[in-house]
Amino acid sequence: MSDLHRLSIRELSEGLAQAKFSSRELTEHYLKRIAKIDTQVQSYITVTAEQALAQADAADAAIKAGHATTLTGLPIAHKDIFCTQGIKTTAGSKMLDNFISPYDATVVAKGKAAGLVTLGKVNMDEFAMGSTSENPHFGSTKNPWNLEHVPGGSSGGSAAVVAADLAPFATGTDTGGSIRQPASFCGLTGLKPTYGRVSRFGMIAYASSMDQGGPMARSAEDCAYLMNVMAGHDAKDSTSVQKEVDDYVSNLNGTSVKGLRIGIPKQYFNVQGLDADVKARVEESLKKLEEMGAILVEIDLNMTEAYVPTYYLIAPAEASSNLQRFDGVRYGYRCENPVDLMDLYKRSRSEGFGTEVQRRILIGTYALSAGYYDAYYVKAQKVRRLIQQDFLKAFENVDVIAAPSAPTTAYKIGANLSPTEMYLGDIYTLAVNLAGLPAINAPVGFDKNNLPVGLQLIGNYWSESQLLSVVHQYQQATDWHTKRAAIAEENA
Repeated sequence: MSDLHRLSIRELSEGLAQAKFSSRELTEHYLKRIAKIDTQVQSYITVTAEQALAQADAADAAIKAGHATTLTGLPIAHKDIFCTQGIKTTAGSKMLDNFISPYDATVVAKGKAAGLVTLGKVNMDEFAMGSTSENPHFGSTKNPWNLEHVPGGSSGGSAAVVAADLAPFATGTDTGGSIRQPASFCGLTGLKPTYGRVSRFGMIAYASSMDQGGPMARSAEDCAYLMNVMAGHDAKDSTSVQKEVDDYVSNLNGTSVKGLRIGIPKQYFNVQGLDADVKARVEESLKKLEEMGAILVEIDLNMTEAYVPTYYLIAPAEASSNLQRFDGVRYGYRCENPVDLMDLYKRSRSEGFGTEVQRRILIGTYALSAGYYDAYYVKAQKVRRLIQQDFLKAFENVDVIAAPSAPTTAYKIGANLSPTEMYLGDIYTLAVNLAGLPAINAPVGFDKNNLPVGLQLIGNYWSESQLLSVVHQYQQATDWHTKRAAIAEENA
């Protein structure tokens, strides 16, 4: 029973169904690993051991009674941006360090309905604004492949728990690459679905027109199991789309790689700052897909230089609007002994928000202010449409588009990159969110320092099944997704 954390989601599901082990035994196994290993990784903000064991016992009863779903009894970790009833939900911020949610996010509620067992809530960049998970209030989560490096962000805790085998899969959110980049840094598979595919109800908002929840796991198959639970229309979310949901697991072999036209944007492979090892591993993975029958097609994406400035006008503008509710009045952090209402607002927000969150609020408020709204925000929205059209034109000739997920491997903790350097690191991921497209990261090897490299595949709208299928078949022909960091091999 000491190697349960090495089993895939399918193997765990079959093991529970065949009574090879119980959900309580599986949950206790993960809780022991968390107690032993997470002191080094620092991925969890809150571990819900008592609740998890109660859910595991309920899952065992459901399995015994024949009322189980495919995932009943499997443990999961949730990014601490999803509201969880009766459990602290912080969004990684001092501002919400004392917030106990009175309700469940739809993603969490669907997980409970499927019988998933919540191990806890994991660390992240504050309010999902960042790329490193060096959290100013809860501390820095470490990359399991090298504890001196970051796991990426903002879903860095979600990536770290899976890479360290402290949960079999995890939920993440992606506003500008926050699933794909940490998946790349930690050697995992992570899917950012089409905007509107997964409910945002109960997911604390950063930039509402781009935020999207998705699964993070070791393989495309594992992600498909979680997507079957997460995806679907939700009447509580006005941006959720009423569209039939695929059975992502059944469709894992539904797309033939043979004849698949993969677009290779020449602008993406000439970006300044693209690491040589990253470029080499991505090109090797594309060569492998070509050997499997895919057709590589060079394409132009002419709006590439507009991605970063467009995103960093629109996203902060939406953030400044969304975060105005955190004012120290109704819930969350409240400064001590305010002299008047203005002092309450100022000090609650300046003390409750970290530096990066304050920076983005200021940028966004400026872009939305009188005299600048048309010059900046409206202009950025027009450019956003051009970016979307650039992709749609490309999809007239190709099925998917390939790119690195990030220009480098994981940064060192404390690298102190300037905001501009950090923002430029999102060059390959931002456009997907601006256009609302789905995209997936797949591990494709390592750099000279043994840090993981990721390939990103971008699909047309609603093509999550296709992306999962292509990566699944690539993973049947390679073994990068099976590689484990040394810390993951430790037994509790």
